[in-house]
Amino acid sequence: MAVLSIQGQAFNLTRQAYLAKSLAIADTHWTRLRGLLGWRADDFRSGTGLWIVPCHGVHTLGMGFPIDVVYLDRTMTVVHVEPELKPWRFAPVRRQATSVLELPCHSAAETRTAVGDKIEITLPRGPLPASA
Repeated sequence: MAVLSIQGQAFNLTRQAYLAKSLAIADTHWTRLRGLLGWRADDFRSGTGLWIVPCHGVHTLGMGFPIDVVYLDRTMTVVHVEPELKPWRFAPVRRQATSVLELPCHSAAETRTAVGDKIEITLPRGPLPASA
C-alpha cells in the first residue's frame, strides 16, 4: 500500500453521505507531489480517499486506474467535480479551489456529490471548520 497514513474522513453534509471513511491527507510538498503514485486499484477502493491541501488541480500521470476528483473552496464547498479521470490525464485547474479530494471512480455519482455541496473533513482532533 501507499506511504500516506489514514488520518480522517470526508462527509458530504448536503447529501448526508460519506465520500471517504478512510481519508489520507497530502499536505506537504512531498505527499502532494507523490499523491496516489504507487497505489493500486485494490488499495483505492470504495470508502478511501486522498485530500490534497493546498491544491488547484491534479494529474493522473503514472497511475493505473481512473479516479473522481472533487474540488473544494476555502469554505469546503464543492466548486467542481471531475468524474472518472482516466490515467495519464490532467484535470482542469480551478483557481477558486483550495483543496481537492481524490476518490475512487464513481464515488461522486454514487453519493450524488455536485457543485454547491458542503463537505466536512473530520480529523482525529475533530471536524475541520469552514473558513468564513
